Amino acid sequence: MVTQCGIPPGESFTYVLETKNQFGTFWIHGHTRHQEADGFYTPLIIHSRKQPVIDYDEELLMTFEDWYTGEFYVRQAYIDSLDDARTLTPYYSKALINGYDGNKTAPITFVPGKRYRLRIICMSINNWFKFRIPGHKMTVIEADGVESMPLEVDGLSMGPGQRYSVIVTAHDSADFNYIYNVTSYSRFITDQQGLQPIVYTGLIKYKDGAPTKNIPVVSDDQLVWPEEAQLQAYDKQPRLPVDRQIELTVKRFSNIHYVPFSALGSSLYKSVLVPTLYTALSMGELAKNSSVYGPQTNAYVLKHLEVVEIVINNPAIEDHTFHFHGHNVQVIETGPFGNSSTIDREPVPRILSGPWPMWRDTVQVRAFEFIRVRFRADNPGVWFLHCHLAVHMYNGLAVVLIEAPDVLQQRQSVPEEMVEMCKRQGIHTQGNGAGNQGFDLSGLPPAVYPPS
Repeated sequence: MVTQCGIPPGESFTYVLETKNQFGTFWIHGHTRHQEADGFYTPLIIHSRKQPVIDYDEELLMTFEDWYTGEFYVRQAYIDSLDDARTLTPYYSKALINGYDGNKTAPITFVPGKRYRLRIICMSINNWFKFRIPGHKMTVIEADGVESMPLEVDGLSMGPGQRYSVIVTAHDSADFNYIYNVTSYSRFITDQQGLQPIVYTGLIKYKDGAPTKNIPVVSDDQLVWPEEAQLQAYDKQPRLPVDRQIELTVKRFSNIHYVPFSALGSSLYKSVLVPTLYTALSMGELAKNSSVYGPQTNAYVLKHLEVVEIVINNPAIEDHTFHFHGHNVQVIETGPFGNSSTIDREPVPRILSGPWPMWRDTVQVRAFEFIRVRFRADNPGVWFLHCHLAVHMYNGLAVVLIEAPDVLQQRQSVPEEMVEMCKRQGIHTQGNGAGNQGFDLSGLPPAVYPPS
């Protein structure tokens, strides 16, 4: 529990979102018991009253999902019960495109000469998706709800939780229809022909009955894909000057049953007995001491308005996307970290952002790479920073940012409706992470630390 108690079964709760100047491509999903892994999500599009980066005639929405049989917690409980997890047969997923079996999605209709904005949301829980329309160029104009300077690319590579808007201009002629490609794949599951990776195709229809244009196959390494640090923000904000740096390194290890875990902080993140926001609001001056939140939260306390630089290092063989609640972050730099010779991948170059770093809320940190991001702590609250792969978040790959708790206590209080919702479930709404006073954390389950 980070910001609230879950909504009890059979009850309802109304969220009121104040968007102010926020607009773009988003999605809503549950965080209790990893319900997003079982399909509890939906797109959320906030339209702007401003002139778009590039004018367009029509807007289309595309969603990508990986889909598994059986509920997430059932699968994880089975893995946790194994005496030797190395014997596990990997769970391979199928993919949904716009909510349908990937190869059965309805055609996308293009009218010759028209310019289209495709809003694309990767609502995946574990898989990456690559998207291309051979024979057409795409121009990126938005990432994660933030407008970007136009960048022409051949395709998109999207990790769980990421979103893009691209402009695609239809050809002037309706002589041919075209095929789009969507590739679904995962870095932590063994490749298996027909199961991983899977390429899905769909139709870009210009005219009923028109022949399909034959486009020569081109390998991915010959194509242009947007890189995290390559995009530039449309608002042209320069790099923020740094007041404080936090360095986080993914630590991968296994238990005695060979079940893999990954930690981002000093321990595996585990939910505590009091929503962490409620601890920040009820502990007075002690709320500025990270210890009161419990070691399971990996809490970092931030000062109001300081510029924080976070470096995430990934010396492991698995790719991750990390999602920042409460903030967009400037992507400053990406590059190699660790020994990539252990996998079939060439070392990546260091990429430093241009003068106007892109802001986004979900960033890829691929195997043996690092990323450097910055933001100003101007949004007092309690914010989750977690891997967006459900299996990694389940196993504790997360930290919590406690932002300006002193200012938070002056500005906010917990609505009585939310307090009562917790009480009906027997959940404490005050005190430290264990529901006690001071530094008495008795009652919390033991923290799990990676081997040193």
